[in-house]
Amino acid sequence: MKEEELNFEKEQFSLTMIPGKFARSMRTCVIWQFIRFVIINVKMIIVVGKSH
Repeated sequence: MKEEELNFEKEQFSLTMIPGKFARSMRTCVIWQFIRFVIINVKMIIVVGKSH
């Protein structure tokens, strides 16, 4: 088992997982966040456009 997959707490039952290196890098990458922002906004424009 990788270190990233270990639980935060060493107690009996905790399902919170530590994100891996790739997930952490994607969450902190400003360029990727901007791309996600644009994609989400385009999807919202399409949904609103269909309703009118």
